[in-house]
Amino acid sequence: MAERETLEVDVLIVGAGPAGLSTALRLAQLQKAKGGEPLSIAVIEKAPEAGRHQLSGALLDPSTLKDLIPDFAAKGAPLGTPVDNDNIYFLTKGSKFRLPITPPPFQNHGNYIISLSALTKWLAAQVEAEGIDLFWGFPGQHVLFDGKKIVGVRTGDRGIGKDGQPKGAFEPGADIRAKVTIFADGVRGHLTKQLYRYLRIGTGEPAQFAIGIKELWDIPKDRLKPGTVIHTLGYPLRQEEFGGSWLYAMGDGRISIGFVVGLEYKDPLFDPHAAFQHFKRHPFISSILEGGSLVRYGAKALPEGGWSTQPQLFLDGALIVGDAANFVNSMRLKGIHLAMRSGMLAAETAFYAIRAGDTSRTTLSAYKQAVDASAIKTELYPVRNVHQAFGLGLFAGSAAAGMAMLTGGVVPTYVAGHDGHKQMEKIEEYYGLAKRDILVPSNAAPIDRKLTFDKVTGVHYSGTHHDENQPVHLQVQTDVCHSICGSEYGHPCVRFCPANVYEMVDNGAGGLRLQINASNCVHCKTCDIMDPYGVINWVAPEGGEGPTYDGM
Repeated sequence: MAERETLEVDVLIVGAGPAGLSTALRLAQLQKAKGGEPLSIAVIEKAPEAGRHQLSGALLDPSTLKDLIPDFAAKGAPLGTPVDNDNIYFLTKGSKFRLPITPPPFQNHGNYIISLSALTKWLAAQVEAEGIDLFWGFPGQHVLFDGKKIVGVRTGDRGIGKDGQPKGAFEPGADIRAKVTIFADGVRGHLTKQLYRYLRIGTGEPAQFAIGIKELWDIPKDRLKPGTVIHTLGYPLRQEEFGGSWLYAMGDGRISIGFVVGLEYKDPLFDPHAAFQHFKRHPFISSILEGGSLVRYGAKALPEGGWSTQPQLFLDGALIVGDAANFVNSMRLKGIHLAMRSGMLAAETAFYAIRAGDTSRTTLSAYKQAVDASAIKTELYPVRNVHQAFGLGLFAGSAAAGMAMLTGGVVPTYVAGHDGHKQMEKIEEYYGLAKRDILVPSNAAPIDRKLTFDKVTGVHYSGTHHDENQPVHLQVQTDVCHSICGSEYGHPCVRFCPANVYEMVDNGAGGLRLQINASNCVHCKTCDIMDPYGVINWVAPEGGEGPTYDGM
């Protein structure tokens, strides 16, 4: 075995998305403004280059960007298309009803339809211009502890075969030790997840999640005015299911279209990907897509629980930012600006703590105080109960959202959250004793490969690549899939995964066995969240692998 290298830095940032890059850039700004001995800063990212794993709707509220980089326009920020008009519809199976008034959370005047991938590339260029080291293709794999103090991260080994043995090009990961480690590893980040497990950082309500499935299309250029924003509620979801859609006209005939489903549905045979296909077949949506072509596909879990589900943000030697801290406004369908804001506040806290020579949790608690005094709380606290209320059904959730808007969050005062994966009912509970094919979704959609697509075709359009000769990065930790999962839940992994990673195949003895197509994985993390037994553990594959979300 080759010897493992060690790198010592002042600040280690895990994740080069908007939160992590904003952290790095704010640190560089503070160094310039305050002088003194410069801090050593390192950013590690599992993607091979900036923006490759960044997926979002995406509408950008530019408020944080203006604070971080006041001359962002002069520096060429890729802000895409300004929002020109907002539309929100309630869909039934064959009709649409436009809301006469657009609710405030859906009013997007002053916001931009962007490619999050392009914005991330641009932010990375700003960081690199400040001389900060960004290490692409280096996923953090293990948190390094000294007792309960976090002292850094170990990156993943390279060149391990699927048998667990080193290959000829084996290269061990490095130990990056830091005075402050800032976790910006995204929704259900696998390093932040280790903090939940070992340090019990879950302090509030259980985290609430949804899955967002997204496509880019090219349609006739005169069909939708650039800057058009459309959101829908209703069909094809039932009253018991939470979610909705977006459609953004980016300009030059390109649109972003996607569907969000809350990961607390009860039907064990429900398939979010199939719901997206039904949505595209609705007469209103199909008339927009007619004659167009699919360009790109992707999926990502969304942390929708908001303010009440944030973990403990400060630890001995560490801070948590962005999606890893659940800073997303599910009513506005926005989180980029909140992620960036949290990164800026974490940078300021870390900078002064290191200069003071004290990175204990007591000193780093200033970050939580700054969050509580910032626009993050101003925006998230009033809607803290909204996603949780949708767990009671569409009408209850809509009523809660309305009351939150009218009262500034005074009402409802409290709605209990829940672990979404525990809401799925067993086959017998949901369907009674009726016999049915447990591998066929209850909402199966016809596939024509023009308007609707199967999951494997979607994977092709995601640009996903993984070397198959490596350990499977989707770890099923028990044998329940071969024993009780079929009879109890009907193998739901074959449905909630949007990339056909999990497949039940003939075992040669008249039964079924689980086949994991790990090379299909688009890194959405849904399996890690939604498995009813909670036994799937997503870890990072070898560095640089995964989807290619250029332009998304």
